[in-house]
Parts: sequence; C-alpha cells; structure tokens
Amino acid sequence: MAAAVRASVRAVSARRQRLPTRAALLLTLSAVNRIKNLLQERPECVGLKVGVRTRGCSGLSYVIDYATEKGKFDEEVNQDGVRVFIDQKAQLTLLGTEMDFIESKLSTEFVFNNPNIKGTCGCGESFTV
Repeated sequence: MAAAVRASVRAVSARRQRLPTRAALLLTLSAVNRIKNLLQERPECVGLKVGVRTRGCSGLSYVIDYATEKGKFDEEVNQDGVRVFIDQKAQLTLLGTEMDFIESKLSTEFVFNNPNIKGTCGCGESFTV
C-alpha cells in the first residue's frame, strides 16, 4: 500500500523544548494545521496513522496514511483537535519525536525531528535507531 503523504527524516542533536514525559509524539502548529486540512478532504477519516517500515538504504522509513479507525494496539496522540495514531511497531522508535510540516519552493512534507535516530541516509528518506 502506498503512503498517503510524504515524510522525510531529520536527526536532531538537541531538543528545542522539553517534551512531557507521557508524550509519544509532539505535533508542531504547522503539522496540526496541515493534518486538519488533509482530514477536511477525507471526512470518512478520523486521523492520520504513522508507522515505520523496513526499507531504504539506512533500514527504516516513515509511513503516513489516513486512518478510518484506531487500531487495537495503536498509541493515540490527540493534540489541538487532531488525532494521530502510532502503529505498535513504531511506538518505541517515535518516542519523544516532534512531527513538523515544512513548505518550501521545492517540496511540502512532514518532517520528523527524532532524538532516537543514530544515522540517516544521504537522501533523507531512511534512518537507523
């Protein structure tokens, strides 16, 4: 199944702000607004689902898709009126990660500022933990 939206990887060396201890994933205001816009176009969906898959030159890459329901073992992040579900296999990988949305002249994409990443590939599509 193809991913619904594009995402890339960014390794971070220092946190810009401290996350609450219970936060599995923190959404920036830009990410919240983009998710709201995406979900307005898909009224049957209740949120986005984030996961990781084995692929790419570094081993793992993010997968983002629309969610029509919460999976049995999904972790739910509910922030500013949007819901993001984290696949069970990705929960430890994403713990403490900031999900941002960036628009530039060349691309629009979700970017994950993940403190758990040990390395990334040159193209920014995959990572290792």
